[in-house]
Amino acid sequence: MTVPTTREVDVTIRVDSIGSPSVRDGVSGGSVVSVLFETGLEAWRRAWNDRAGESPRREAVVVASDIARGAAATATTQVLPERRLAYTILGPDADADRLEDPIGDALAEFEGSEPRVLLDDLAPFAAARGSAEAVGVIETVATEPAVDSVTIGWSLTADSASALSPILEHVDEIEGIDSEAMAAIDRLQREDPTTFGYVRRHWAEAQRGIESCSRNYPQSKQIHAALSDPETTPRTLGATLSGLVSLGVLDTWAETVGSTRYDLTAYDPVRMAAIGVAFAAVSDDDPDRVLEE
Repeated sequence: MTVPTTREVDVTIRVDSIGSPSVRDGVSGGSVVSVLFETGLEAWRRAWNDRAGESPRREAVVVASDIARGAAATATTQVLPERRLAYTILGPDADADRLEDPIGDALAEFEGSEPRVLLDDLAPFAAARGSAEAVGVIETVATEPAVDSVTIGWSLTADSASALSPILEHVDEIEGIDSEAMAAIDRLQREDPTTFGYVRRHWAEAQRGIESCSRNYPQSKQIHAALSDPETTPRTLGATLSGLVSLGVLDTWAETVGSTRYDLTAYDPVRMAAIGVAFAAVSDDDPDRVLEE
């Protein structure tokens, strides 16, 4: 898939470490295009009735979950006028390229009404297909001038944690930030502003290094050696890792003499992702980034 570069609409990501966040919040009437990666069609439609607020007046649904039934090699859109619904079943094998046409066709049906686009839950797709595929899906809808807004649901899990960092570069607003993670980085900023600065800048590279390193108790230089084309040095990576220890992402190995060794058996990828989300929300690189707990 060729990823467009001209952004037309605001993109919000809602994260949750204990389940799939609701992307329906804030939807009241209007037109909606829903792309499902974790939920089946009927369960999704029933859930509109279980929430406060008005259901969409019209909805187009593209189903790319493993709960989908009747998926075919060539997707066919079914239209149910009495239910104000159109749906396309793709099944779990759909990649970003196969999603592009059904999503585009769904958006074309709402020309002039500026539908909201809901991606629910994108994390399993990114974990299975990679962050580049997930970014492709986001940019497919975010570059459409007829779209009102895009809301992404993202469940923070051990499988999806490593795919999150590139996604955050393609969103404008983050919701569902863990309040304890935010409090922890606030403490780090007050108590050790230098280390705070290293972690804020290099947390994503540290995450890649930790997850690429095959050793259980490496030094920072050994984690650094696992990186390709790093921005950090072993020293600055070490400072970043030290900050991540303070933030509860991993631990140090007590039985060491000389250079600090890090206990990667204690590494918590979900905590790492929650910390990364909090840092993304306070990044000086984007002072207009909105933070909502």
